[in-house]
Parts: sequence; C-alpha cells; structure tokens
Amino acid sequence: MMNWKTLLSAKRFGMEEFHEERQENRSEFQRDYDRLIFSAPFRRLQSKTQVFPLPGSIFVHNRLTHSLEVSCVGRSLGNDVSKAILAKQPELHDSFLSEIGAIVSAACLAHDLGNPPFGHSGEKAIATFFSEGKGLFLKELLSPMEWADLTHFEGNANAFRLLTHQFEGRRQGGFALTYSTLASIVKYPFSSSLAGKKPKFGFFVSEEESFHRVATELGIIQLNEHPARYARHPLVYLVEAADDICYQLMDIEDAHKLKILTNEETKSLLLAYFKDERQAQIQKNFAIVSDTNEQIAYLRSSVIGLLIKECTAVFVEHEAEILSGTFEGTLIKRIAERPAQAYRRCAAVSLEKIYRSKEVLDVELAGFRVISTLLELMIDAVTSPEKAYSQLLINRVSEQYHIKSPELSVRIQAVLDYISGMTDIFALDLYRKINGNSLPAV
Repeated sequence: MMNWKTLLSAKRFGMEEFHEERQENRSEFQRDYDRLIFSAPFRRLQSKTQVFPLPGSIFVHNRLTHSLEVSCVGRSLGNDVSKAILAKQPELHDSFLSEIGAIVSAACLAHDLGNPPFGHSGEKAIATFFSEGKGLFLKELLSPMEWADLTHFEGNANAFRLLTHQFEGRRQGGFALTYSTLASIVKYPFSSSLAGKKPKFGFFVSEEESFHRVATELGIIQLNEHPARYARHPLVYLVEAADDICYQLMDIEDAHKLKILTNEETKSLLLAYFKDERQAQIQKNFAIVSDTNEQIAYLRSSVIGLLIKECTAVFVEHEAEILSGTFEGTLIKRIAERPAQAYRRCAAVSLEKIYRSKEVLDVELAGFRVISTLLELMIDAVTSPEKAYSQLLINRVSEQYHIKSPELSVRIQAVLDYISGMTDIFALDLYRKINGNSLPAV
C-alpha cells in the first residue's frame, strides 16, 4: 500500500544535495509549473500539431494550447480530490496533500513535451523507421532493450527523458523538477521490454535507473515483483483524466469550427452528457447566447465541469485500490453510465469523422515522409560519421545533443532527441533544405 505522505515530496530530482531557503510564497510545486512555462521545449509546443493542421484563418488547438487547457482541468481535479480526501482523513493536513492541484497542473504542462512533430504520426514514423524501414539494420548492433525502445518509440517516455536525462548530474540548468511531478507524468511505469504488442511504455532503458530512483524515493510499489514494472503514482490518474477530457471535447469543438461537424451534430453530442432537465436548462440559456460558437463553448465548458465532478468521485471512491496498485483502467471509464455513454459516442464520431478526415490524414502523410527522411539521413550520419556529408549534418546539430558520443546507442538516441524536439515548421524547413528545395536567403 502506497502512502500519501511519502508519495508527495518536494525534493528535486538531481538536486538532492542542495537546499536553499526561499523568501517567497510559491510552493516547490508551483515552481515546477513556472519552470515548465518559461522553458524552450514548452514554448515549442505552439508549433506542434495536436490533431488538425496548424491554423490558417481558423484557429484550432496546437500542443501548447492543449497542454495549457489540460493543466487547468488537472488543477481543478487535483483541488477537488485534495479537499475530498482531507475531509475523510484530516490527519493528512500536515502533508503536501493540499498541493495536489499544483502538482497535477505542472505534470499536465509536461505530459506532451516529448511528442515529436506532426502529432501521433510522428511517433509512428519513428517507430516504423526501425521496425520495418531503413533502420532495420541497427537491430544487430544494439541490445534487445535498446532495440525495443526504438521500435516502440513513445512520446510519454521521451518526456520523462527530456525532464531527467539531459541535465542529470549537472549542478546548474535543466528542469530539476520535484520527484512527485516527475512521477505524475509516467502513465506506463514499465520499460519497453514489457510493453508487449502495445507501443506504450514509460521510460527508455537510458532512464530506467532514473525512474527507479523516483519510485524508491516516493515509495511507489513494484508489481508482480518485476524489477521494471511499477504501480502508477496515484496522481497519474488525474493527469490522464484531464488529458482524456480535454482532447475529446476540444477535438469536437475544433471539428465544429472547421465545419467537419454541423451545429446540430455538435450540440447533440455534447447535450447527451446531461440528464433531460439539465438539457432543457442549457437550451433555455441558448436564448441568452445567440452566437453558435459561443453556444458550443458554453456547452463544452458545462461538460468539462460535469466530467471533473465525475472523475473526482471515481478517484475518491477507489482511493484504496489506487494506493494499492490494483485499480484497473482509467477514471473516465468508471464514470456514471449516461456521461460515459456520451463520451464513447464522442470517441466514435471522432474516429469516424475527425481522425480520418482528409485534413488530418494529409498532415499525417506529410509528417510521415518528413520524419522518415530526416531519420534516414541523420541515422546514416551517426553510423558513418567519417563521410563528408555526414559531417555536414552532424555539425548542424546543437552541442546539447550527444551526437558525437563514442557509443552508437547514445548517438542514435541523440538523433531522436534532436528530431523529436523540432517543431513542425522547423522539421519541414530542414527537410526542404536537405532536399535542395529551399536555400537560405543571402
């Protein structure tokens, strides 16, 4: 059984031996939030695709706006859960339990930092380059675990790497987030070798020791006595729920703005979350707000409020299972039947009309080609660095990446760090320059 007093720690990863008295009102978890907001990787999310192409005349969500909205929902979930647990267990008032909202909010900001350009197609392009593309030749040159990391490439694991690996051991710089915030972003707390057929895992082999340190510090329990499989940190469920709520509803709203869904379809999908009497009240309020986009926004905010309440209730009801590592599934799948049915309907419509729409597929096709081409050239460069062209490519990469390491696996991971950190625009621009379709202005 995990313990809240151990699970919530303000100790900073990589800064354990340092302590400084701070003359300010921010908590350590609020400092996590601020460090992320002001970081370059977070700013780059503004030019990374969420689902739809980056905006032209109509603004749709990108990774940055998505992360900010998830963070807001996560804060509400955390605050509501904190109040409910403290009401039941007043002895926890001397712990950091009142800070759950701040921890979840910071973790939500960080949850997509490791995602490559072009949405999920970027992840798929990286994984399939190694599993069925021109990167297959590396299988014989790497360990089984290193190979599994490549063929299962996962943005969540890459986020944990970004937040812990690059600056580990340095006294200055980097994120140095609290242990609790770091643990709260790891949705799949096991290595790629345990992922099976699903391309989901929580940390690369290069960060396995880092996650073990986090888990040991916080008292996260191991499952089935396997050294690389852990229970989730309880706050992962709240980060996941905030993400589930936002991406589903915001994709519906964006599809409405782009006229993929009609006014009637969108209203019907969102009204279905509510009981008949509440639906009637909402429709009465439409007379006050006549603009259709504002009506949809009002509906969306009402649904978010309902789902926050539902997910909070599920978490509090199943707190013991969550702390023992036996809770299965997600919070959103355990909510009351009516909103659960409406959520499933939204998911089905999203799959049918949004994720398979021409606009989305065009981005995925283009992204697949761009990422695959950049990978092919950069992997060739680090496996044959003696070539003249390889040197040109290697010298273009910032020194913050270990692109010149004597170890092949480190050089390959540096390529993935470099490419996954790109924005859509930067990746496309580099692709055009490498192919001779674009030259720098003189």
